[in-house]
Amino acid sequence: MNSIGNRDDNYIIELVKNGKDSAFTILVTRYKQQIAKTIIGMLGDCAEADDVGQETFVRFYKSINNYRGDASLGTYLTRIAINLSLNELKRRKRKQLFFLSNNSERPIEISDVNSDFEKKDTKEIVDMAIKILKPEFRSVVILRLVNGYSTKEAAEILNLPIGTVLSRLSRAQIKLKEVLKKLII
Repeated sequence: MNSIGNRDDNYIIELVKNGKDSAFTILVTRYKQQIAKTIIGMLGDCAEADDVGQETFVRFYKSINNYRGDASLGTYLTRIAINLSLNELKRRKRKQLFFLSNNSERPIEISDVNSDFEKKDTKEIVDMAIKILKPEFRSVVILRLVNGYSTKEAAEILNLPIGTVLSRLSRAQIKLKEVLKKLII
């Protein structure tokens, strides 16, 4: 199995397509950190993030025969992870609206971040500020600024024009600057 682990993604995918399911473990091991980073950036470190991570690989496994290799496997898996994360955020919003009268769950606000400010390090504060962003802006920030994808790659993952990615990134950076400025003052 070690010699297989040194092979490229397309070779391993072909093995899986031809019935060698154990080869899929190599792909999971290869990409689990990248996918976890994306999902945690979108959802936070929570049980739902674990579920979305598992579902990302389950979806890919079930549809592996449809993978054409037009995009790199990392890009393809990240696209699945982003879409599932956005679905989870929509689920949370619906749940929040349903329970709004109980006030049991509410969106993260600047005051929440402010109350924890002194207990957190810089990375945690920035992560909390990112979570304040609307999902469409958060996804661009996570892909471009956190995961380091190029604008073109982010556009491919999100299935958006490059101009839209640039616009959302600019607006997200302005919002982050506002939020962080309020925290620092």
